[in-house]
Amino acid sequence: MTSTGTPPTDAGASPADRPEGPPAPSGWHLLLEIPLRRRVAILVSVGAGLLVALISVAVFLTAYRALYDQLDESLVERATAASSSDLADPTLLLRVVSSDALAAGDFRVALVGSTGRALFIQGNEPPIGPQEYAVARGEPQPPRTGVVDGGAYRVVAVSSGEGRALVLAQELEPTRRTLSRLAIVLVVVGGIGVVLAALVGVAIARAGLRPVERLISATERVASTGDLQPITVTGGDEIARLTRSFNAMLAALASSIDRQRRLVADAGHELRTPLTSLRTNLELLVAAEEGAASGRADAPRLSAQDRAELTADLRAQIDELATLVGDVVELARDDPPEIAAEHLDLSEVVERALDRARPRAPGVTFDATLAPCEIVGDSSALERAILNLLDNAAKWSPPGATVSVVLRAGVAPERPGTAVLEIADAGPGIAPEERHLVFDRFFRSVDARTMPGSGLGLSIVAQTAARHHGGVSAHEAPTGGALLRFWVPRA
Repeated sequence: MTSTGTPPTDAGASPADRPEGPPAPSGWHLLLEIPLRRRVAILVSVGAGLLVALISVAVFLTAYRALYDQLDESLVERATAASSSDLADPTLLLRVVSSDALAAGDFRVALVGSTGRALFIQGNEPPIGPQEYAVARGEPQPPRTGVVDGGAYRVVAVSSGEGRALVLAQELEPTRRTLSRLAIVLVVVGGIGVVLAALVGVAIARAGLRPVERLISATERVASTGDLQPITVTGGDEIARLTRSFNAMLAALASSIDRQRRLVADAGHELRTPLTSLRTNLELLVAAEEGAASGRADAPRLSAQDRAELTADLRAQIDELATLVGDVVELARDDPPEIAAEHLDLSEVVERALDRARPRAPGVTFDATLAPCEIVGDSSALERAILNLLDNAAKWSPPGATVSVVLRAGVAPERPGTAVLEIADAGPGIAPEERHLVFDRFFRSVDARTMPGSGLGLSIVAQTAARHHGGVSAHEAPTGGALLRFWVPRA
């Protein structure tokens, strides 16, 4: 007696009794864990094996059908020729069907009537069934395979007069032996083809994946040694494109590392000067304080005016150092900060920058002509960049000079769809060979090395313009000074 209830489940089992661990990986995941070269060889071998099997089956079926069709045609021809002769004369029948074949049993002949009677030639009985009696009744039937005395025969029946039919049967053993030998040949040749396909797959995998191996070796070399040398590119296929992309990535990485190294080296050089000056001034103040406290006659003395000047110098150096550190941090960032995008009027940003620049350069006059220009950008970043441009122009202009500030909308064909800010100073100008260098980090011309500054202000201007999808360039002003042009897209 069997139970018809539901099978027991582990719903009530404790967590400790339940199987743990990840599920067993499927066949596809196991294939993905195989090295790529072996995977390609396996896939090529399997594909070739399937193709060989398909071709072998097609060849075998074609040969099977062709042999049976040939056998049927031969039997039909013999049976038709025999039925048209005088069947009462055995000599004529033996001419159509070989007597040796009849004696050996390869051929069997019989006459059947529609009433069910049969006459066998030489006593060899062919397979006779309802199909043959149907032919005797005038109903044609296709050839068929029959079995008699433990042997398989191909049987053909043709009408040989009113109410009778001639039945001719030929043994199928020779045909089946031929098909068996063909099957063995196909299996052997197919197996050899699969082995050769596997070898070809291995060769293809080695040749095709050699560039990939070079990429792997290059990535491992970069990871272990930090060497960013490019890989040799050969050919124009997808692997070559991948290699070129990898070389471009290595070049970008090398350029980034080089920029960072130069930034650190230049920053260290620029920081050394204010730090040394701060240390000297502080040591002088400490020595004066200690000498005053000790009361020694040879101790250094500082007057009130000297002390005030030294204190003012310290404050200026601290401000310069703080500005330099802020600029270095700003320029050292590889990822640009998020821009607080907002709709604003660039003329208002320039006005705010002018309000900050005028007290810092009391001996210079700023002549501003500002046209309203709606843009989308970060107000604070733009104000800092414009202030750097104004400070640079004021620094190079002699006392009493005028700095021209013009803001206008760019028109075709110059810079259509942009807001263009032009600031021209009254200084000596920039040499033509240095105009493309003034926006580089820490670049300072020979004349500028004796003036205050770190060479980072204009770099910040270029960086801000780039982050706003704009640009900056240096030219010669109509008055002979420097003309710096800053532009960003209008809203």
